[in-house]
Amino acid sequence: MNVLVVGGGGREHALAAALHRSGAELYSAMRNNNPGIARLAREVRLVKETDVAAVVGFAKGAAVEMAVMGPEAPLEAGLVDALQAEDIGCVGPTRAAARLETSKSFARELMQRNGVPGNLRFASFTDLGEAKRFVRDAGFELAIKPVGLTGGKGVKVQGEHLKTVEEADAYLEEIFGHGIGGGSVILEERAVGEEFTLQVFCDGRTVVPMPLVQDHKRAYEGDTGPNTGGMGSYSAEDHLLPFVKDADQQAALEIIRRTVEAMAREGHPYRGVLYGQFMLTRDGPRVIEFNARFGDPEAMNVLSILETPFLEVCQGIVDGSLSTNVSFARKATVCKYVVPSGYGTRPQAGKVIEVDEDAITREGARAYYAMVDQEDGRILTTTSRAVGVVGIDDTIQAAEEACERALQHVRGDAIFVRHDIGKAELVNRRMEHMAQLRKA
Repeated sequence: MNVLVVGGGGREHALAAALHRSGAELYSAMRNNNPGIARLAREVRLVKETDVAAVVGFAKGAAVEMAVMGPEAPLEAGLVDALQAEDIGCVGPTRAAARLETSKSFARELMQRNGVPGNLRFASFTDLGEAKRFVRDAGFELAIKPVGLTGGKGVKVQGEHLKTVEEADAYLEEIFGHGIGGGSVILEERAVGEEFTLQVFCDGRTVVPMPLVQDHKRAYEGDTGPNTGGMGSYSAEDHLLPFVKDADQQAALEIIRRTVEAMAREGHPYRGVLYGQFMLTRDGPRVIEFNARFGDPEAMNVLSILETPFLEVCQGIVDGSLSTNVSFARKATVCKYVVPSGYGTRPQAGKVIEVDEDAITREGARAYYAMVDQEDGRILTTTSRAVGVVGIDDTIQAAEEACERALQHVRGDAIFVRHDIGKAELVNRRMEHMAQLRKA
């Protein structure tokens, strides 16, 4: 089957690799020349993923039968709608269904209308003055979020990123003044706990969970520094997380199931991958946000251990016949991103990196190229993440050690890695924090 993968990051390399392993004939539409994807694809078209006409034209010319969406921006641009109009099945939601991610207000209001548990107190604003007044009058700490897409970097939280009301005012002025995320804002109750990610496959009705993953947004060790698109992530061999109980996972899954039911009830059936970012509080999981696609880096964790042929899963999503018997290996994974020096503030682009993929494989790990370019046989950094390295083993500790061994085979003069991801000290800190919250 001819399958188009849209996007050129680490997530998309993981998608392409999983599809290739299951026998798909791959085509790629991406704005950067990702060498990992290019090596797997029969044909690559370098194009902006939001150029709907160009991507659809490429898909038709290549006789593509199915398209798998990577990033969120093409969803908002209506790429799925346009491909489906040409009878090309899509693993990804329509523009209307993608509003679960592209409009944070839509997601909150949907949950509120349909009585979906796990919601937070919230209010949306298109007026700067009204938003400022709400911050002063709320009586509880808030998360300040642009309503639209910001590449996972637009959220700032009182008490964490914003220490004073004046700093909150300044961030609101920045959002409205620069039109960040559409220039409107949603103010949400701050949830205290530990974050985790639950991703599911969905065919509009059937929901199939994947192993839980924990992402790490802060750039530097010890959860310090600026927010990023994600520095790395880990999953456990039991497909939970060390601080998450089975009942917590089931509660999060029920929230997603009821959200999917609400979307169908309101005439926007959700087909694709739905990502639930949750905060595990002392009162159970609360929704931080939904994403209408695989997470990055979380896709690399789960797809690296997927045992069911990914093409079969994708076909079930497109046909509305998704099987609940999707299998993942009982393995732990630890992913750490190699990023350009200065990532999160002033990243150094155009620097050469060298990746010994065979050596990485021998260390019990996998390498996924992200937002790099390839010129004259050399791999060059851009301003975004460069290479995701995923260690796979029987325990988190062993997977982390495999990842660290593998990272020695990625070399460059201007690269950086957050090494504490998956290490016992950080994982134990999460467990202790959650234990304290449960006792409170």
